[in-house]
Amino acid sequence: MDLASLQVFQAVVRERSFSRAAEKLYRTQPAVSISIRKLEDWVGQPLFIRGAGAQTLTDAGVLLAEYADRMLNLREEISQGMQELRGLDRGQLAIGVNESSIHALLPTLDRYRRLHPKIHISVHRVFSRDVPREVLNHHLDIGVISYLPEERELAAVEFRRDSLVLVVWPGHRLAKKKEVDIRELGEETFVAHIVESPYRQRVVQMFARYHVRLRMDIEMPTIESIKMLVEMKKGVAIVPKMCVERETARGSLYELRIKQMRVVRKLYLVYRQDRALSAAAQELVEVIKSRR
Repeated sequence: MDLASLQVFQAVVRERSFSRAAEKLYRTQPAVSISIRKLEDWVGQPLFIRGAGAQTLTDAGVLLAEYADRMLNLREEISQGMQELRGLDRGQLAIGVNESSIHALLPTLDRYRRLHPKIHISVHRVFSRDVPREVLNHHLDIGVISYLPEERELAAVEFRRDSLVLVVWPGHRLAKKKEVDIRELGEETFVAHIVESPYRQRVVQMFARYHVRLRMDIEMPTIESIKMLVEMKKGVAIVPKMCVERETARGSLYELRIKQMRVVRKLYLVYRQDRALSAAAQELVEVIKSRR
């Protein structure tokens, strides 16, 4: 049995005539009759009561007509669903980012949602070092990392550049400055991110290179908690610039450059290049490329 045979059977049932069904399907009546006979052979029972033409269905015919309607309707749903996926009227997109990188991605996601509001977006918090593996294992469609991946199967598109900055609270002794020498920071208490990263190591190495004490007396699990503690005057912090734009704009934190620190963070969108992306994922890549 195939869907084409069911479509012929459905037409005969609807028209209650072999000849009219043949006309509707642009087929000959013998061809229609052959399709019905093949269906009967497959079912093992007559579908129409003999002598009544196509006027009356047998019990087997009634049951098959119900299933035929369901299967052919499902075929139409599948076809419609595929068209919607291609047209971005439906679909899902799984993205993996670490805590700080989501700040860079939010404006892009806002544009994407305005363009394609019917796409379901799920953003997963993933350690940056784990993003490539999760993309390769098909757990994520797209990831965001701050380094070029080593895996050949992954493509990387740079979409944002950021830097590390020192932040202090209003009224701090350094708050009036735009730039500070690293040697002025030896007595400061730093609120640090407890998660190890290449950028944390670069900051530690920079203080060591200039023989300046780095007092990381407080370590917190999130950037948000770090910012709150600085606002509470519990210490100063070195954080990605993009993570404090809102606070510096409203004046609850002050941003300073450290004279000796020139750390540029490049953020990359990564995805598998050894297979076709879904329409939803490909569109996000295009949205990002159009804004570079």
